[in-house]
Amino acid sequence: MGAMNAPSSPYRSGFACFVGRPNAGKSTLTNALVGTKVAITSDRPQTTRHTVRGIVHRPDAQLVLVDTPGLHKPRTLLGERLNDLVRTTWAEVDVIGFCVPADQKLGPGDKFIAKELAELKKTPKVAIVTKTDLVDSKRLAEQLIAVHQLGLELGFEWAEIIPVSAVGDQQVTLVADLLTKLLPEGVPLYPDGDLTDEPEQIMVAELIREAALEGVRDELPHSLAVVVEEMLPREGRPADRPLLDIHANVYIERQSQKAIVIGAKGARLKHVGTTARKHIEALLGTPVYLDLHVKVAKDWQRDPKQLRKLGF
Repeated sequence: MGAMNAPSSPYRSGFACFVGRPNAGKSTLTNALVGTKVAITSDRPQTTRHTVRGIVHRPDAQLVLVDTPGLHKPRTLLGERLNDLVRTTWAEVDVIGFCVPADQKLGPGDKFIAKELAELKKTPKVAIVTKTDLVDSKRLAEQLIAVHQLGLELGFEWAEIIPVSAVGDQQVTLVADLLTKLLPEGVPLYPDGDLTDEPEQIMVAELIREAALEGVRDELPHSLAVVVEEMLPREGRPADRPLLDIHANVYIERQSQKAIVIGAKGARLKHVGTTARKHIEALLGTPVYLDLHVKVAKDWQRDPKQLRKLGF
């Protein structure tokens, strides 16, 4: 019985993803769990393929929440590919949270996703009934029973069924408790502490650089650097419709390269902006306004002062 005094529980760390049809409350729950939106870089190869939405740091555990594209009935080859990607992600995470809103009856969309989850025999699946603040206790009880039944019909049992209102803190803590309990024992996957914006800005710059080099790599392979001057939330936006303003400069070495980057009538730069914006929004999980300028920094590759300014 001496075990009681032993250090409480082993450290656990791992990956989780939330699935559910649109508006099932996935991102609200993610933001409530993490507290602030973060995006991070890591040298662990398995983490880079999926967008990390946030990390829950606790004294005894680290829960890394990853994004999956929505699973849907494929109508196109791209749809099939996306679905394969979803299944791969689901097979790679340590626990899956299936989100169902309390205020809507289980529909074909929910059943379609649950059926796919049933195929994953080994991964623990937690059902999370969200938006409980919108229903009375009778309706909530009915939904919890319906979710339980759905698992049984498909031949599996949920590891947990948790009612949660992301508006209320206690239940969010409970979700974190129950999810971390299902993670494997292990070391922290990411450094602790507040994650600064710095890696975020570096990643954003890298995405812009990628987009700018697309199709013109041969003409300007290395003579292109991107500096993110600022990233600021647009003021006066409603909480549910945030917008992040990103101002960035694309530096090239010579005036002649400027025309290549900008393209005829600015068409190329516009395309670069659109492509980069999509990738940045996927990374940060928030709508972005991207303001791009092309500037000439003469021979910056050979000028130490310029290089420092450009972050090299």
